[in-house]
Amino acid sequence: MLRMRHEVDGGPEVLFAEEVERPGAGAGQVLVRVEAVGVTLPTVRKVREGGGPVSFGGEIAGEVVALGAGVTGLGVGDRVTGLCIADAYAEFAVLHAAMASPIPDGATAVEAVALVRSGLVARGAYEAARVEPGESVLVTAAASGVGTLALQHAKAGGAARVVAAVSSAGKADFVRGLGADEVVLYEDADWGAPYDVILDGVGGDLLGRAVRALATGGRLVAFSSGGGTVEAYELLVRGASMIGFQMRAIAAGRPELYGRWLSELWQMRDAGVLRTAVHEEIPLVDAARAHTLIEQRRNLGKVVLVP
Repeated sequence: MLRMRHEVDGGPEVLFAEEVERPGAGAGQVLVRVEAVGVTLPTVRKVREGGGPVSFGGEIAGEVVALGAGVTGLGVGDRVTGLCIADAYAEFAVLHAAMASPIPDGATAVEAVALVRSGLVARGAYEAARVEPGESVLVTAAASGVGTLALQHAKAGGAARVVAAVSSAGKADFVRGLGADEVVLYEDADWGAPYDVILDGVGGDLLGRAVRALATGGRLVAFSSGGGTVEAYELLVRGASMIGFQMRAIAAGRPELYGRWLSELWQMRDAGVLRTAVHEEIPLVDAARAHTLIEQRRNLGKVVLVP
């Protein structure tokens, strides 16, 4: 089978394809014939900064072709999606059965990888902020896979003002089409502050500026892999708070909540409240181009690899 790899750190140019034996499903695992892989910013960053070869993890969707020992509730032929910890950029991938969730009839694999993981992060960040109807919400990285769904969660939750922060003016019409009332650029001197809630998917140097854009009593939820530091004084003078959110902590520590959010995502999709935005479906062997799109912040929505 085909699998994408890299042996040294660097940009997208270090990715290469290799032919390897198809893996087997171990105890508690399923083997999936991959139909779609969601490309994420953390994975792109790991290739450039990971300190050595990194096995590509990621969201996958496809058909179960083999079951490992002890797997119940799934069968060969089932269509599932889930977070694959290693070797996700491949024609066949091993998925822990506990991480596999069914894809409803009528939904495509591409739609599943665009909705589920990104949607869970967006939902979790929104819930962590405890947004009240009538409040103002700023979403950074608003044109990303997570950001597009976070915008829609804010609109559906009754926020009075939803503002999208993006890297370029060329993304303005796109995020407005997903419900943004206003659009600001990272480089703008005025972000239209203050905001009751900021959902930050960028981190880094932008994090401090986001804190300074909070209203009195505002809440900032940081869910990116970009790091960053915040001066405690900036929170103190606003009576504001900062909350860190990671989906893995919910999946491991509160599986009942994870399951409820997952079910509600598909319900919201069926009701037309949430819709996925896919920038492009890119052949697996062209994964370097997918990474380039994300590194250069040119994607409008989710970037998906298709074996």
